[in-house]
Amino acid sequence: MKTKFITGLLSLVVVTLVGCGQGNGNGSGKNGAGASFDINQYPISTLTQDVKDSLAFMGNEERLAYDVYMNLYNYHLNNGDTIKQFKNISTKSEIKHIGIVQDLVRRYNLGADDVTNVENPVSDNSIAQTNMPMGEYDIPEIQELYDALYEKGIKSVQDALEVGCMVEVTDINDLDRWIQKAQNANATDVIAGFEILRNGSYNHYWAFDKGLKNIGVSEGCAVLGTEYAKTQR
Repeated sequence: MKTKFITGLLSLVVVTLVGCGQGNGNGSGKNGAGASFDINQYPISTLTQDVKDSLAFMGNEERLAYDVYMNLYNYHLNNGDTIKQFKNISTKSEIKHIGIVQDLVRRYNLGADDVTNVENPVSDNSIAQTNMPMGEYDIPEIQELYDALYEKGIKSVQDALEVGCMVEVTDINDLDRWIQKAQNANATDVIAGFEILRNGSYNHYWAFDKGLKNIGVSEGCAVLGTEYAKTQR
């Protein structure tokens, strides 16, 4: 998904990732749960500009996912519908994903001046995610993406679950690209952190896929098109 560094984007130096598995379709399954990221077991890397930018990108992307899910959860709850996937994934996983990237950002003391993909920073890396403005980003494409996802997600429960599919597929595709950049730079700590994020995104995808099937959308996430038809990993 498109992201931006909210230089302070990440919060909580939480590094244990609880994945949300395909198992029960509400985002709280055990598939992938227990994966952990101990940053101290990896050597300090010499970060290329691509890798620095990837930390800005993925930090904002994970924050966008948290914001979209929590805001859509609250919107539909106020309208009488409870979409458990959103609350489970955002509070049990996305906030920890944000923490993983924040840990990396703080390890290298990165700020807006260190990356090339940030415009008009809305925060700094010392601010907790819970104190950052929800739905506000410092890269125009991220702001546009958030606005489009939220606008679609408030239309119906099906649209909201489809937004979840869209977020996770975008996340997986972006992580594939950034992991390759980190591999090229031998940034083992970044690779390890991003692989945890990617595994979580697959698990979240299957939670949304099953959620759609549970409301009668037989194609699941694939209802959005072939590019959203992921296979088991």
